Amino acid sequence: MYAYTAGEIASLQARLAQTLERISPEFRTPNQLLGQKRTIGCVALEITQRCNLDCSICYLSENSESTPDIPLSTIFARLDRILADYGVGTNVQITGGDPTLRNHDELELIVRGAVERKLFPALFTNGINASRELLERLAKAGLVDVAFHVDLTEKRKGYRSEVQLNEVRQEYIERARGLGLNVIFNQTVFSKNFAEVPEIVRFYRQNADVVGMASFQLQADTGRGANRRRKSDVDLDSVGRQIEAGLGAPLVWDAVHVGHPRCHRIAYAGVFGKGEHVACLFDDPQVVAEIMDVVKDTWFDRRNPPRAVAQAVTAAYRAKWIRPGLKYFGRRIRENWRPLIKARGKVHKLSFFMQNFMDAQNLDHERIDNCSFHCMTEDGGVSMCVHNAYRDHFLEGGKGYPEKYQELRASEGYHPCRPGHSATAAAK
Repeated sequence: MYAYTAGEIASLQARLAQTLERISPEFRTPNQLLGQKRTIGCVALEITQRCNLDCSICYLSENSESTPDIPLSTIFARLDRILADYGVGTNVQITGGDPTLRNHDELELIVRGAVERKLFPALFTNGINASRELLERLAKAGLVDVAFHVDLTEKRKGYRSEVQLNEVRQEYIERARGLGLNVIFNQTVFSKNFAEVPEIVRFYRQNADVVGMASFQLQADTGRGANRRRKSDVDLDSVGRQIEAGLGAPLVWDAVHVGHPRCHRIAYAGVFGKGEHVACLFDDPQVVAEIMDVVKDTWFDRRNPPRAVAQAVTAAYRAKWIRPGLKYFGRRIRENWRPLIKARGKVHKLSFFMQNFMDAQNLDHERIDNCSFHCMTEDGGVSMCVHNAYRDHFLEGGKGYPEKYQELRASEGYHPCRPGHSATAAAK
């Protein structure tokens, strides 16, 4: 159980204010997560550049495989920097390459190191080496999330469609079942699997008792992959429609904002029973804004869902939001009372996230300054899109943004903006 001290909360609130100042004024909406509840969406902590797959779409560079693993001392120093720059409760993606290629004793120490700093660690892996035994070990060490990346870009032998790959997904679900981990699935969307997105979603709908989030990452022309340019019909709007087609229910993609709207979209579904019925959980941005205001001084323990629910109810009571809350959620219950009864009250939350990475040669500075996904480097956190575009610079220990990138920004009237600095002032 995470319990934050008064000093930690005060420091976190100061960092939230810095984040809000970093966000461009037009994106400081009442339902904007950054700057109000989160200093950042997540921070990637790359612990190896090695990988046991050769994906047709890959963000690693051609030099990644020859890069030695960074030592544990450097990893712990970067965890310290994440805590200092983003505060307690930050979501940390332990990733690579594939992090399971590191020594498993070291991997456990890294998870424990994140927990000791009151950060929320997630393991991002293709799952090949993520055995039940390893997941159980990491769960006991304090791992919160496990995110499996499975899709056709990985060229797994014997699998020619996303539907066939559901066999792999099911195996990974069973590995994680009952361990108390929040299970996430990532997949890259490109022309070859775009038509199959509804089938993937139907699979997650049927397994929502274990799967808590599905993240669809749109193809980007970056890294070392052979498959480069994204087809024009693959965008946030079209992928969102495909997700809704698989769910059989409409979703509201603007109820919650996370950074720049061209970078991310998120929606929340309630899945009844074994997937017989689906309903959008949050369909009103105003209600979401009210909820965020109610819990603005409440810091939830993601490792303890029952306690988090109790915290939310307590916050609503103190803010006198019990009646408005009952009115909103009562309406949702009235609209879905028949399937609720049929499901015997069992409803699982299934979140859908779309991530629109940028091409290496087409970086948008406004999106970078409002980024919600950073990667921790030797010199602090940077936008993940910048990191992918200039990966070798960072792997070689380069300080700050690469000179080439700074020159590009300056030529277009921008100046580099780092976390904690004002995007508004940086653009002047």
